[in-house]
Amino acid sequence: MYSEEWSRPGQRGERGVISNLTFSKLADEDTRERESIHRTQASEEPVPDDRYHGIYFAMLLAGVGFLLPYNSFITDVDYLHRKFAGSSIVFDMSLTYILVALGAVILNNALVERLSLHTRISVGYLFALGPLVFVSVFDVWLELFNSRQSYAVTLAAVAIVAFGCTVQQSSFYGYTGMLPKRYTQGVMTGESTAGVIVSLSRIFTKLLVENEKNNTIVFFLFSVSMETLCFLLHMLVRRTHFVRYHTNQARHGDTWVKGQIAAPAQQQRSRYQIHRDISTEDEDGPISNAPGEADAPNIINSDGTYVRFDVPKPKTKRTWTSVKDVMLRRCAVACVIWPYMLSISVTYFITLCLFPGLESELQNETLGEWLPILTMALFNMADFVGKILAACPYEWGGVQLLVCSCIRVLFLPLFVMCVSPAQHPLLAHPAWPCALSLLLGISNGYLGSVPMIQAAGKVPPQQRELAGNTMTVSYMAGLMLGSAVSYSTFSLTSGSAHTRTLKLNSTLSLHSYTPAF
Repeated sequence: MYSEEWSRPGQRGERGVISNLTFSKLADEDTRERESIHRTQASEEPVPDDRYHGIYFAMLLAGVGFLLPYNSFITDVDYLHRKFAGSSIVFDMSLTYILVALGAVILNNALVERLSLHTRISVGYLFALGPLVFVSVFDVWLELFNSRQSYAVTLAAVAIVAFGCTVQQSSFYGYTGMLPKRYTQGVMTGESTAGVIVSLSRIFTKLLVENEKNNTIVFFLFSVSMETLCFLLHMLVRRTHFVRYHTNQARHGDTWVKGQIAAPAQQQRSRYQIHRDISTEDEDGPISNAPGEADAPNIINSDGTYVRFDVPKPKTKRTWTSVKDVMLRRCAVACVIWPYMLSISVTYFITLCLFPGLESELQNETLGEWLPILTMALFNMADFVGKILAACPYEWGGVQLLVCSCIRVLFLPLFVMCVSPAQHPLLAHPAWPCALSLLLGISNGYLGSVPMIQAAGKVPPQQRELAGNTMTVSYMAGLMLGSAVSYSTFSLTSGSAHTRTLKLNSTLSLHSYTPAF
């Protein structure tokens, strides 16, 4: 604030005119000056290097961390089929996860400017770890619940995991959006790596530990250990110079969207305020014309000049961003990246129509319960390869990606022919579902990653966290719709009875008959 005093000494018997001109510089201009200084200093700082690709590996494990708990629940499909025989447990878990996850994404977008990024990620990890530990100890190991209670506990655990993991996921996409592009690809590759790790873990625990209860306990404990490792690694990486440099660069840039929205208001407010006070005095001292002036903070200088400093300060305190501004910012970003939003939504819609629900119900007289385990493993491995291919330097157009995503609708009738009619499917040989799972996985990995990676580059750096969160909303919308539609495929797999045959080798066969509900 700048203040100047202009006075004209009064003659005896005359009234002196005292003027106080106060120039108040608003906080917005001070903020812009500080940001300009910061950018100048930051431009002189050398860009840190990710030596030995340690940050990339950490982001890959971050992707593992927010999908590993859910994958752990759905991949032990043989345990679920035995414990909840004839039920639609996998379909129920999938729909529960998606519904809660969509709500979590919307909540995370509402809190993106109210809670810090790392607070949201840390809370998400705790919500993901808790149910995983609870179910593995109290339900699988100690068996404290009956079948109906266990069903409810499993769905409740999946709901809590969905909330925690989705808050992590949505926050991480905003997080990596502030880093170079390859780190968003690393997180998405980690998502597929989670599926590969969990599938291989289930296969090896089932082969090496004969007792189903014991191998399921070992399977869950391994998942808990991996999730804990991901959490600890995140706590270390967030403090590295590389991450702090790029996040600070993004957060202290010019506010692109805010500038578009608030430009007229800022132009109106960005001026100097001039306050002119005129008072009179005689030989007996100052005379106040206003009844309230006596209470104002005043100063009488040594030369008898009377100066007022009761200039009202501009109100600049804003703790909570208005809902209108939040929506306008998201709309401004969505208008730029809408083809990528639709592309990722269609991709995951088609995938969730088939995986994991329909694939978990695949039957074969030779492979029995091993068929859905193998097809899930093939899907996860192919998805992993697709996300690696997404790192190839090729610039897709948004409309091109949308068309390619729509072509995947051909998978729907092909998978239906693998399970229908229930007793004699049209594509009965196990090679068909295995080949289709490979193609579904590799296309899901590629077309599910490229839109997310390229969308962040279509907006200014300081809006990439917002773009990442907006893309995650579209991603979750596709998952929710696909999961809801997948319920229609359950009727295709449910006959009057289910016959499950498990052949471990040519001499050992386990046969069980389970009536349908």
